[in-house]
Amino acid sequence: MGNREDLLAGAKQCLREKGYDRTSVRDIASAAGVSMAAIGYHYGSREALLNQALFDILDEHGDAMGRVLVPEGGDQEEAAQHFERMWNGLIDQFREQPSLWLASVELFMQAQRQPELRAQLAEGTRQGRRGMAAILESVPEGDVSEESARTLGRVQVALMSGMMIQCLSDPDNPPTAAEVLAGLRALAKLLN
Repeated sequence: MGNREDLLAGAKQCLREKGYDRTSVRDIASAAGVSMAAIGYHYGSREALLNQALFDILDEHGDAMGRVLVPEGGDQEEAAQHFERMWNGLIDQFREQPSLWLASVELFMQAQRQPELRAQLAEGTRQGRRGMAAILESVPEGDVSEESARTLGRVQVALMSGMMIQCLSDPDNPPTAAEVLAGLRALAKLLN
């Protein structure tokens, strides 16, 4: 790997260990084994490097989640079991890597002040909605309809964001997948 790749790997490590705000230029350079000046040369700023690293980590998590949740043997799982399994995985991620998920909240806050980052985050959110719909429907992302991405995917991302905030806010009392499913069933019952 070259310095650019080393910096990206070092920034990912720092995000996982320290989070966004607590990661300094020195931390990244030390983790990467390169000079601090290399950050400016290759990425322009600490923020640009951390943003790229965070987007890459979130993409990696989304890809890993999709692989884990593909029904075994190509058979369709019963929808509730599939959903519960997905939520068990998400809640585990929220609890096991709180710094990473807090960094995603910090990224949202940064994006409110940076138009280019906001556009990048909006595109990532659109892709995330499509990915979530694909996981729930057990189909490739390319087969997800625009309507499904805008409805099923949007609601799933909203639910995921809210549960992430709850897990970060009250880590000793995280929701369970069964509670999420029971809550959705109760909401659906109210709507019928």
